[in-house]
Amino acid sequence: MTAQNSATRPTPIAVQHGARSGSALAGLGVVAFSLTFPATAWGLESFGPWSLVAVRSVLAAVIAGAFLLARRVPLPDRAHWAGLAVVAAGVVVGFPLLTTLALQTSTTSHAAVVVGLLPLTTAVVSSLRTGARPSRRFWAAAVAGAVIVLGFTLGQSGGSLSAGDGYLFGALLVCAAGYTEGGRLARLLPGWQVIGWALVLCLPLSLAGSVLGLAYEPVHLTAHGVIGLVWVAAGSTFLGLYVWYRGMAEIGAARASQLQLAQPLLTLVWSVALLGEHMSPAAPVAAGAVLVCIAVTQRVK
Repeated sequence: MTAQNSATRPTPIAVQHGARSGSALAGLGVVAFSLTFPATAWGLESFGPWSLVAVRSVLAAVIAGAFLLARRVPLPDRAHWAGLAVVAAGVVVGFPLLTTLALQTSTTSHAAVVVGLLPLTTAVVSSLRTGARPSRRFWAAAVAGAVIVLGFTLGQSGGSLSAGDGYLFGALLVCAAGYTEGGRLARLLPGWQVIGWALVLCLPLSLAGSVLGLAYEPVHLTAHGVIGLVWVAAGSTFLGLYVWYRGMAEIGAARASQLQLAQPLLTLVWSVALLGEHMSPAAPVAAGAVLVCIAVTQRVK
């Protein structure tokens, strides 16, 4: 009897540990992503939108390719390439390009509306793609968090819609698809390999885009511009997506996506600290309410 107890007790402990580590990894990814918009704004000081997106993808692919070669990772199975193409189209090309184009006319505060809707959109797409069925309590908390974030970010931007909103909502859809497919693949492959192969898959297109972008868009190198480029390439695109997909594989796309409810608020903090944008006194109230919603989504199945 004692032997049976000792054999069965570690299971829930292991599950709880996996959930905690998965949430921590996904949370680290959110912190990395929260710096993307301010870093992109810095990058646009030196590069045009098309060349910035293309060059960041090339740099991230070089980093990923070096890791893949160093570890002598074999090519993925043929069955995985379609999913990797979705990841590449969504998070390597689509989201960076559309949000960078939007940031030419929108502030980072306004662009945070995209991130405010992304967790709910990802949960919906994941539910349709994988057949997962989160509880009603989960959906209630997720919708409440999205409403809070939308209300706060729209209030920050004056409640008006900018010319870049079409880009922002397009970015929302393609990114949700890329996150969902990447989370599914991360159950079959290590998370860093998922984003690594997606970046390598895009390398021919990225190289061509870099050549054309740098030829037709003026480049004015500044310290901010270079730092912004390096961060969106190494921090957001490679490191951020690596820990994000690894965490998502452990706790599921729906639960991981709800951690992103904190991302717009973090972005607003970085926008004030790095870009000098104004943030209203409502931020701490909104942050506290969002954290409550996150806590609920992480405790329900």
